[in-house]
Amino acid sequence: MVIGEDMRPSSPIFADAFSAGVTSQGLNVIRIGLASTDMLYFAAGKLNFPGAMFTASHNPAEYNGIKLCLSGARPIGKESGLLTIERFVNEGSPIDFRSVGRESEEDLLTPYVDHLLTLVDLKQIRPLKVVIDAGNGMAGHTAPAVFERLNCEVIPMYFELDGTFPNHEANPIDAKNLKDLQKAVKKHKADIGLAFDGDADRCFLVDENGELVNPSTLTALIAYRELKKHPGSNIIYNLISSRAVVEIVEENGGKAIRSRVGHSYIKKLMADTGAIFGGEHSGHFYFKDFWRADSGMLAALHAIAALGESDAPLSKLLKPYSRYVASGEINSEVADAAESMATISDQFGESAGNQIDELDGLTVTGDNWWFNVRASNTEPLLRLNVEAKTQARMEKIRDEVLATIRG
Repeated sequence: MVIGEDMRPSSPIFADAFSAGVTSQGLNVIRIGLASTDMLYFAAGKLNFPGAMFTASHNPAEYNGIKLCLSGARPIGKESGLLTIERFVNEGSPIDFRSVGRESEEDLLTPYVDHLLTLVDLKQIRPLKVVIDAGNGMAGHTAPAVFERLNCEVIPMYFELDGTFPNHEANPIDAKNLKDLQKAVKKHKADIGLAFDGDADRCFLVDENGELVNPSTLTALIAYRELKKHPGSNIIYNLISSRAVVEIVEENGGKAIRSRVGHSYIKKLMADTGAIFGGEHSGHFYFKDFWRADSGMLAALHAIAALGESDAPLSKLLKPYSRYVASGEINSEVADAAESMATISDQFGESAGNQIDELDGLTVTGDNWWFNVRASNTEPLLRLNVEAKTQARMEKIRDEVLATIRG
């Protein structure tokens, strides 16, 4: 089994204990030390071993957790292993103790970078100035090893590994955590800004004007690039991705396949359909040639390659991929999520002439707009995402649905 860890002070402690438990069952362990989560997926894929990554990703400093995968970086979800693990914790494992396994160490940073650079052609890109905000997370470990081999001038922000996150939370989906990056891009007249979360499995973009780039726009761009290499292929998108993703995939001869939100669902659907790429609106991007795992760094390299192959600035390059106005995710505290969704369905659903489906929460689709409401798995919250053709239409739908949710 492969074990990696992030820069949180508690991560090596948990990793040590986990390794002791695994080796006590007779399994051998390879410790890869400090790693991003996609580096752990690389190790699990390359070595074809199960993996455990000790990280709490974008969560605050006091959190920690484990991301698990099967051999070949295959996902473990609720239905595909987590409930079994929970039962073993509560009732004891049926596995008998055996002879003690061995623990060894292996540095896989260079092989990880080597592999990434075989997947995206960056040899002919024009010189670029890139600001990278690592958020004191694991991109501070991986980004230098990647970008020292590219035709890029890098302006580093918060590359010091510090699990207390002294500058801002390493959660780039929250716009307030991107303000420093936006200012730096404009100050340095950079071509692009990259922001990674704590375990560097997600990447968000800032254009040369300091404007935030919608993750669905990056999904559409990468889908276009992958379809050029693999015409007619399947592309996965989650159901809160922009309608533009579907349009661009179909315009370029691909088939867009809709998925529930969540990595285990997307990875399984990619395996079932042979899809070459998948994108989530949360900033996760999945690649068939990366064992169907998500990699923020690989997504960033696609953006760098597309920009470096073009003479246009990033804002102009991305304009064809951004066609709608989105609300972003809006959370509302509710007493009964199911009752709230039933009320929304009655008010906005088929009786109002709209289409509804319940693949993941409730999605209502009108003529030039759609919205999705989903219940949080961990909090008494409903999460709302709205998209429309115009700002005014989006705001009208958003406000009407919020009024229903919040009474």
